[in-house]
Amino acid sequence: MTLEHRRVVITAAGRDFGRTLALRFASRGAEVHLSARTLEAAERVRDEIRAQGHDADRVHAYACDLTDPASVREFAAAVAARTDHVDVLVNNGSRYQHGTDLLSASDEDVVDTLASGATGTVLATKAFLPLLLKSAEPDIVTMVSGCGETGHHRSDAHDAFYAAKSAQAGFTEILSRRLRDRGVRVISLYPPDFDNHDPLSEAWETAPRTAKDPLTAQSLVDCVFFAIGQPRDCFIKSFHFEQV
Repeated sequence: MTLEHRRVVITAAGRDFGRTLALRFASRGAEVHLSARTLEAAERVRDEIRAQGHDADRVHAYACDLTDPASVREFAAAVAARTDHVDVLVNNGSRYQHGTDLLSASDEDVVDTLASGATGTVLATKAFLPLLLKSAEPDIVTMVSGCGETGHHRSDAHDAFYAAKSAQAGFTEILSRRLRDRGVRVISLYPPDFDNHDPLSEAWETAPRTAKDPLTAQSLVDCVFFAIGQPRDCFIKSFHFEQV
């Protein structure tokens, strides 16, 4: 599957799985618009992509603080200045907060965790929806987490992280229903903890992927590409994974 004609926006693409998504979408030929909380972080990934031979005019870096509504609006406006539509929005941004004790996180940590994951996802989707509606094949992909599933309790994540992920799950559930008639597919992924191998390393191709191994970023990326590659009558709403 090639993505030469897709224009893709990825939030929180400066490191970890966001960086993985940016590198893999670019490797399929997509035009990528990637953001990070600091412009320097986004530019580092942009430069990595360009170093792989990707057309410099088809990879763009932006600063976006998902906890700041003005920053989200500015990000969307900057993308709109470069293109008249967006085909895929990947909501990847969400701060992780560790700790099984509610009292272990400061009030500031709680606010930032909820704001980046819950509020940030809603704001980014709202800001980019006008550009998505101008696409012939619009998709919204949200990286939720197993922590967003009802009854999930296996993670050592903080309660605030669970709250943020549950908010994302509720948002994408209703959004999927309300945007279907407008041709927008809303796809959510609920992975457990997974191994995020560097796409530029040998491990990307050689990491074990048997039934006894942890879920890999390779498989998550494959799920995303599978979902957005389906004909437009196929609305895959979510991916849920067996816990190990």
